[in-house]
Amino acid sequence: MGLDDIRGRIAKAEADAGRATGSTTLIAVSKVQPLERVEAVLDAGHRVFGENRVQEAQGKWPAFRERFGGLELHLIGPLQTNKARVAIDLFDVIHTLDRPKLANTLARLAQETGHCPPLFIQVNTGEEPQKAGILPRDADAFIAEARALDLPVEGLMCIPPVEEEPSLHFALLAKIAERNGLDGLSMGMSSDFERAIAQGATHIRVGSAIFGPRDYG
Repeated sequence: MGLDDIRGRIAKAEADAGRATGSTTLIAVSKVQPLERVEAVLDAGHRVFGENRVQEAQGKWPAFRERFGGLELHLIGPLQTNKARVAIDLFDVIHTLDRPKLANTLARLAQETGHCPPLFIQVNTGEEPQKAGILPRDADAFIAEARALDLPVEGLMCIPPVEEEPSLHFALLAKIAERNGLDGLSMGMSSDFERAIAQGATHIRVGSAIFGPRDYG
């Protein structure tokens, strides 16, 4: 498996769903990957990447931006409020707006700096106590709250429970987005991205299927 294989599978999934080719953004999740693997994917022409941790991204991506240019970096892991200032400067999109405190912090920083990257609100579709995200029943109110703060909310994100059929969660996320007039759907990973595309995913997050297994050593 690798980048070309994933691209081909995405195109097939889009066609099977009756969607336009290229309507899904592939985020190559490069967290905990050796620099040489990331560089190989950059050399292959891919320019959209995802990182879970602000600190890891800080140490990796400024140099790559200088060398390759035109990169789009997405934060797909939890964001601590004390890292928010760094995050809005480092990342082009943030997928993990998951609580009112973070929304207020981002709104304050947006006022101070004059900019804020597009945001996805993370919804805990499985209502798992150990997982971050707004509960589905609270999503409409939180979306309204974030909009009232003038935050650039682009869409919703979810990570389904590992033991449940992901399509049910993708469909729930799509329904919440539709009734709130949001177009962005960040959902689907290496094991289920075709099902996410079938449910309307605009962004999928694929790591090990592109780079190979992670070594957390």
